[in-house]
Amino acid sequence: MDRGGRRGAGRMNDDYALTAETPSIRDYLRLRVSAGLSPKAEANATAGLPNTWFAVVVRKDDQAVGMGRIIGDGGLFFQIVDIAVEPAHQGRGLGKAIMTALMDQLHRDAQGAYVSLIADGEANRLYAQYGFEPTAPKSIGMAQVIR
Repeated sequence: MDRGGRRGAGRMNDDYALTAETPSIRDYLRLRVSAGLSPKAEANATAGLPNTWFAVVVRKDDQAVGMGRIIGDGGLFFQIVDIAVEPAHQGRGLGKAIMTALMDQLHRDAQGAYVSLIADGEANRLYAQYGFEPTAPKSIGMAQVIR
């Protein structure tokens, strides 16, 4: 499991490198906003990121340009979150590389677990390639932001 350390660096096309690691707080906050996801408070990122079950970061020229994380209880339930790629680097297969790395880890270490995610915009097309299906009408996703 990741737990913040770097391992498993892999080379990707166009000088991109994907590494199994939790993003730094600074990179996490920046990538979320850059990719059009909701901003998060630094205090929340500081508290939450160390609890990442597994994560990857994509770098080009040693700059983080993409990320993805898995959170969960370590055995029964997991959620894929924070899939983000800077707009200047989108359309190059980085989202697929991130999802492949996350799914490979789940298949290795989480057999039988329930894995969920929330698909923003057209991202459902990417996630469907990895076997994710809408849960409605049997169940529906619900959310709330605590303010």
